[in-house]
This record gives sequence, C-alpha cells and structure tokens, in this order.
Amino acid sequence: MYEILLVIYLIVALALIGMVLVQQGKGADMGSSFGAGASATVFGSSGAGNFMTKTTTVLATVFFVLSIVLGNLTAGQIKQTDEWENLEAPAESIAVPAASDVPASTDNNTSDVPN
Repeated sequence: MYEILLVIYLIVALALIGMVLVQQGKGADMGSSFGAGASATVFGSSGAGNFMTKTTTVLATVFFVLSIVLGNLTAGQIKQTDEWENLEAPAESIAVPAASDVPASTDNNTSDVPN
C-alpha cells in the first residue's frame, strides 16, 4: 500500500511540475488579448486558462493530500534500529582485560615513532 501511494505521489509531482511549466505567465495575457501570438497557442487566446488552472489545482490538492497520508503512514511505523527508543535499558558492557592480563611487548621496534 505504501509503495503504491509513493509511486502515485511521484507521478502527481511530475505532472504538477509539467503543468506549471507549460502555463503562460500573467504578463503574456496582455499580448494575447490583442491577437499577438494567438495563432501559435494550442487552445487559442484564452481557451487554455480554465483547463490548465483547474488541472493544476486538482494536481496540487492531490499532491498535498498524498503528502499528509504518506507522512502519517511513515510516522506510524516503528523503527527497529532506533537508538533513542530504549534509553532506560543499560548499554551492553564489554569486558576490558586488566593490565596484568595483557602480555608485555618484547618488540623494541621504534620505526612507528616519528623523530
């Protein structure tokens, strides 16, 4: 379920980016209202405004709803490797050998010591 919503989320995000990039800015409306460049547009001088605006609104709404749903699904998952989850339990103790148990080094090689 989570993976399916994640794929849909990615598709909606890419479609939303595409719709925003295809739209004309508000400054282009002045030139198109007088007929300049109206023949070069796909939907005519004012036909694409409502379609693209409504499509962008729907895609943005779906994007935000999916963001909230995916956020709630992610927050509900319990992480097995969370180091802050169990702070009251003591850490595992590691046995450190005593100084008398460590054999004395008989190697007198001082090549590791810088001059």
